[in-house]
Amino acid sequence: MRSAKKNHVRKAKFVYYCSECGGESSKWSGQCGECGEWNTLLEQQVQRQSSLTERFSGFSPDANVQMLGEVALENIKRISSGSAEFDRVLGGGLVTGSVVLIGGDPGIGKSTLLLQYLCNIGKKSEVLYVTGEESTEQIALRAHRLGLDGHSMKVMAENRLETMLEIAHNESPTVLVADSIQTFYSDMLTAAPGSVSQVRESAARLVRYAKQSGCCVILVGHVTKEGALAGPRILEHMVDSVLYFEGESSNSFRLIRAVKNRFGAVNEIGVFAMTEQGLKDVSNPSAMFVSKHGAEKPGSVVLATQEGTRPLLVEIQALVDDSALANPRRLCVGLEQNRLAMLLAIAHRHAGISLNSYDVFTNVTGGVRVSETGADLAVLMAILSSVKNRAVGSDLIVFGEVGLSGELRPVQRGMERLKEAEKLGFTRALIPAANKPKSSKSNIDIIAPRRIEQALQIFDV
Repeated sequence: MRSAKKNHVRKAKFVYYCSECGGESSKWSGQCGECGEWNTLLEQQVQRQSSLTERFSGFSPDANVQMLGEVALENIKRISSGSAEFDRVLGGGLVTGSVVLIGGDPGIGKSTLLLQYLCNIGKKSEVLYVTGEESTEQIALRAHRLGLDGHSMKVMAENRLETMLEIAHNESPTVLVADSIQTFYSDMLTAAPGSVSQVRESAARLVRYAKQSGCCVILVGHVTKEGALAGPRILEHMVDSVLYFEGESSNSFRLIRAVKNRFGAVNEIGVFAMTEQGLKDVSNPSAMFVSKHGAEKPGSVVLATQEGTRPLLVEIQALVDDSALANPRRLCVGLEQNRLAMLLAIAHRHAGISLNSYDVFTNVTGGVRVSETGADLAVLMAILSSVKNRAVGSDLIVFGEVGLSGELRPVQRGMERLKEAEKLGFTRALIPAANKPKSSKSNIDIIAPRRIEQALQIFDV
């Protein structure tokens, strides 16, 4: 008998990557062995060695070893965007060879912001805007609506990563924008655009291109319904700066917050106003966030907070009302929920005010999010003001941390906060005793208690 000839087909090999930490596993499991997250392992085909060589090939010669003291610092240059607020968030401007990731809700103004400032940068440097979501006609239409000079920047509609890198290598732009990273794909992978493997691969090769060519790369990223950047967590680890675009679609004001920055301060914010001509800088955001009313109102306290290197005045509002529920509601907007529960316990233990049968609502006006502990005293005073139905006064500024034993603890940069309050016309300040200035050069009347019981005396005046 004639023996049957068997066809040997090489089976494709697959590995599983965690979408949260990027950990690798040879087989699928419900829980990632690296970070412990559940249902995060995604399948990806293993590439051939030839494909790997092409994927990881660089754009410049191999690096050489040198002494740290011999590194030329003058090679690090910053590019001004033409916006004082945007440069503040970046730490002074775009750094050559850096990678910036900008995320935000759909329609909040990411593409508008980049288009405005890229046209400014394009007047002095080469700029390449690569869009994977819109056509070049749509970009030109937006630029015409904003009154921008379309001859100062180059634009291209492309989704293929290899094509974009080849053109960028030939054009040698100073700034390269990829809008958005979820729309690009590489021929080396079989996964669809937007998948974890494609996003990680596209970002990794763009980071490598930026470091080896000296081009500043700006990546635009989508966000999930929880507000986090879509894609693997390792995406934020690979880039140099991560900026979040915050704001409500019904509000004309927008905030850009730096949650990671290797070339500047973290938690720095830039404030913008959305107009018909695009985004405009807000030079004095404290005056914008603090409302001016003719009559004093209970439950409202002005907080002097610190965002990065900038002192910022915001209004804290509280409403305490009778509850018809067995478990009264505790709602925070712009503040931490767990910290509110702690402050209510402190008010009960050390101030003798029980709110177990009341609903408590707190809010930071203007859409600002305050996470520092220096807001404790302002939040607690706003709650007590609503309970007592007595206003603290529109000329009072408050900041300070409240400890579990009822003591008022100091916060950093207290003098800068007081100077910002004095500039806006505040005449009194309720602050911890440790933050009281040693000199009396300030025109603000300082009230500096050591405990929360002493701070409550302000309602008895």
